[in-house]
This record gives sequence, C-alpha cells and structure tokens, in this order.
Amino acid sequence: MAKMVECVPNFSEGCNKEVRVKGWAEVIEALGQAISRTPGCVLLDVDAGASTNRTVYTFVGTPEAVVEGALSAARVAGQLIDMSQHTGEHPRMGALDVCPFVPVMNVSMEECVACAHVFGQRLSEELGVPVYLYGEAAREESRRTLPAIRAGEYEALPEKLKKPEWAPDFGPPTFVPRWGATVTGARTFLIAYNINLLCTKELAHRIALNIREQGRGSSQPGRLKKVQGIGWYLEEENIAQVSTNLLDFEATPLHAVYEEVCRDAEALNLPVVGSQLVGLVPKKAMLDTAEFYIKKEKLFILEEEHKIKLVKWVVSRLGLDSLSPFNPRERIIEGGLTHSVPQVPGAGRRGGQGAGGKAAGSLRASSRREDGSTRRRLGGCSCGRSGELVQRLRPAGELSTVPSQGAALGCMVGLMSYGKRQFEELDPIMRKLIPPFHQAMDELVAMVDADSQAFSSYMEAMKLPKNTPEERERAIPYLRRGAAMQQGLKTAVKVPCTLAEKVNRLWPPLKELAQHCNLACKSDIQVGAKMLEAAVFGAYFNVMINLKDITDEKFKLAMSQKVSGLLEEAKQGLAVVLALLEKRVA
Repeated sequence: MAKMVECVPNFSEGCNKEVRVKGWAEVIEALGQAISRTPGCVLLDVDAGASTNRTVYTFVGTPEAVVEGALSAARVAGQLIDMSQHTGEHPRMGALDVCPFVPVMNVSMEECVACAHVFGQRLSEELGVPVYLYGEAAREESRRTLPAIRAGEYEALPEKLKKPEWAPDFGPPTFVPRWGATVTGARTFLIAYNINLLCTKELAHRIALNIREQGRGSSQPGRLKKVQGIGWYLEEENIAQVSTNLLDFEATPLHAVYEEVCRDAEALNLPVVGSQLVGLVPKKAMLDTAEFYIKKEKLFILEEEHKIKLVKWVVSRLGLDSLSPFNPRERIIEGGLTHSVPQVPGAGRRGGQGAGGKAAGSLRASSRREDGSTRRRLGGCSCGRSGELVQRLRPAGELSTVPSQGAALGCMVGLMSYGKRQFEELDPIMRKLIPPFHQAMDELVAMVDADSQAFSSYMEAMKLPKNTPEERERAIPYLRRGAAMQQGLKTAVKVPCTLAEKVNRLWPPLKELAQHCNLACKSDIQVGAKMLEAAVFGAYFNVMINLKDITDEKFKLAMSQKVSGLLEEAKQGLAVVLALLEKRVA
C-alpha cells in the first residue's frame, strides 16, 4: 500500500491578502510553487498571517517526496527571506523555522524520524545552516519540545550557538544572520487553534498562561494537558488571540480549549468573538467537538453521517469563520486527502490482480460495504417486521457478523419505541438505551478484522522455516517458528474472548429494553438476544479449539475459565431477556 507522510513547514514570512506587499506575496507564492512542483508532493493548504509574519504550508507525499519538497522550499527561502529584517508576533528562530514530519498512512513514526534526519542533514550541508532535532526525532531529552529549543528566539542565537550544550544536531555552530536556525523532527498530528478576544495582548496572554500545560512554571501548572499557549495581538484584525497548539487533540479536544478560554474570558468580562484553525484539522477532532455540543444541547444523534452534517453547526458554534471562510471540505484533512491521494505517484500501484492487488481489494471492500449497509439498515430501521428483517440479514451469512447484527436489532427495537406519540413517556429511557447498541454495531464488526488478522499472523508463523542455519549449527531447541506459532495461537484465543466480553456488556441495556420496548417488536428483540448469545457460544468454541494446541498451561487454564464464565453469563442473559418479554405479554 502507498505510504503517505504529512509535512508542515513554517516559514518566517507572511502577509494579509488585502494589504500584501508585492515582495511578500512573491515569496509566499514561490515557496508554495517549490513544494507543489516537486514530483510526488501534493500541497493541501497555505495559511499566511501578517501580524505573525509567518506562513504555514501543509503538503503530503511519500517519505522520499516530502523530504525533497521541503528541501526545494528551503532553497527558495534561502534566496528570498532575510531573518535580520524579520519581526512578528510568533516566536521564531529561522527563515524555515520548523519543519515537522507526521505519519498519515502506512507509515511508522520511525520512518518520519528518518525523514527528519535526512532532511536536517541535507539542509545543513546544502545551505550551511544549523539544524536542531525535536519531538520523536530528538537525540537529547532536553530538546524534545520546540519551545525549549526556540527559547530566546532568533536574537539569542549568536550567543546560544557558542555554548557546547546548544551545538546543533546538523551543520555548523555558526550564526547565519540571513537564515538563523531550523528545527526539524517527527510528531503526531498537531492542531493550531486560536481563540479571538476583544482585549489587550496582555490579557490574552494571561488566559493562555492559565490554560496551557506549562502554566506559569512548575509551581503553577496550567489546566489543560498537551496544550501550548501564548497571547498575541493581530493588528490587521484589531483583535487579540489566545494562540494554542493542541499536541494531542484526544487528550484535550478543541471544544475543551474553547470552553476554558470562554470561562476565563467571562470571569474577566471579556468578549470572545470566534476562533481560528490554522492549517488542516482531522475529521475526528471536528466530530468529537460535535459530540460534545450534541450532549450539551441534549440532542439525540446516532449516525456519524448526521454528525458530519453538523460540522457547519460546529463551525458556527466556535466561530471558525470569523476571520475567513471555513470550508470543511478544504480544511478537514481527510477531505483534502480523498482528492489528493490519486495524484501521489505509486498510490494504489503495488500488487497485481493475480497477487491480491486491486481486484482482490475491490472485492473485500464490496463485501464490507454490503455488510455495513445491512447493519445500518437494521440499526436505523424504525418500522417493518421480522420477515423483512430475514431478507435484510441474508447478505451477511457468516457467523462472524452475528454479534453486530444482534446489536443492530437491539438498536432497531429501541428506535421503534422512540419518537412515537403513543410511547412518548419512553423517550428518555430510549435515549439512554439506544446508543450502546449503535456503538456496538461497528465495534463488533471490527472484531471480524481482528480475528482475520490473528489467523493471518498464525499462518505467517507456520510459513517460517523450521529452523535457521544458525539454529541448526548451534542446535538451539527454542525455535523461532514455534514461538511465533504459540504467540499467534494466543492472539487467536484473545480476540474471540474479547468479542464475548463486548457482547456481554449489552445484556444490561438489553434487559432494560425488554422491560420497556414496544411489544410489537417482541420477536425482533428475541432474535437479537439469541444472536448475541450465539455469538458468545461461537466465541467459546473458537477459544477452546485453539487452546488445545497452546503449550502454556497457565494461560490455557485462565482463558478456559474466563470464556466458560462468559458463556454462562450469556446463557443467563438470554434467559432473563426472554423471561422478561414473556412476563410482559402475560
């Protein structure tokens, strides 16, 4: 499969389109062209700022291509940018200030570290400039964070480079006035997010100190983990901003930053007038924010497709279009990649049809779409009878899809008992009971992939040579093949056991659903309960058949006892659900 890396070089030159000076505009355009004209690179976004005097470029490509693209732009910067004349609100130390490499698709962090090392060495050799490594590429713990390396900024470099502890990782420890120094490295996805305030720079910075993880120092840490922050003033917009970097948007999501800034601003009687995303943002970050406001507003939305439709609502809620238009199709990275991946040389070209290439991949995708469509039709169904459901179940004939379909039936029964006038008093109960089944539909079908991967790992282990020449020579009894096969079998046991655990978490909501649901759906919930119990039954025998070939007796005993308990729990859960339904009918 094609490999894809994101590169986000930050250059110390920026301008506002309405007040751009011709020279600045030419620099920004020239840097963008240097990237986009590099074979294998696709430029996704260019974000320039006047007050920060900085432009952020986002592009993707293969590991080799993005290194070449970054070097092409750096060569242009070396000709057109003079740091001795640079001023701006954003901290900086070089013409190409920072150049991170981010894994996107089929690429490990180690490969991005290698990109940073190659780029740093070649940049220093070609331009004769000092280069530092940060993030996952750092060679010293003291250099892992960008603020630590950039302390003192460009102005401190002449003295800083004289100190042995600040010798660059690549290039000479020499101050280059026109260039300064560059920091390159590897990291996970970072979101640059700014909140707009009508106040002074000092007040904005005060709020930034309150929320950023570093706070005001070790004795006064801030409230939000994995967040960097600073306050500055945008002259061209006549507003202040709390400017943040979200180093891990799952640890601290967008909405948490926005809400915390709003809280502090309210305490200081300061108006918040929207916010700004710099560069691109992952779809999940927007969906997580939508989920937060859905819960806050007590809305009832299940489908991810519907949540995606609410992205524009999120844009309005956060005021993301307050400074410039925010088009989700262009600003959400998955949207840009969807249109750009085919342009990347090598994408989708590996593997012929006879070797499990395009044709085999298309067949697998078609099968998954069919199965997923079946589950969504079940889970989203609010009318119809069991006969119709039988027809809908036919496309997915494998036992492995049974637990997902059982969850889908539970979801369907809940929806058939929700939002109807005659069952209006049940709405609060159904709002609570439906989501676990809806979430389980996709989680359980994902276990099919996990089971397939476990089986594949075991089959790969069987293909290993019975012993290597070295092992034959030394007569080593513990063969690599045998160890790999044992590990593959253990994984093959753990996957169905995990599936059984996930299924059994549905019995409490299913019991409550049986007590309150629309009785016209009695047969549907009976079938769903039986399918869930059958899924655990199948997982039990899957575990037991693989356990017999495992040599670790302690592991065998523990897993046998565990899966036996899970099967008993499923049997009892089914019996209770069926009894509750019969009791209601009686």
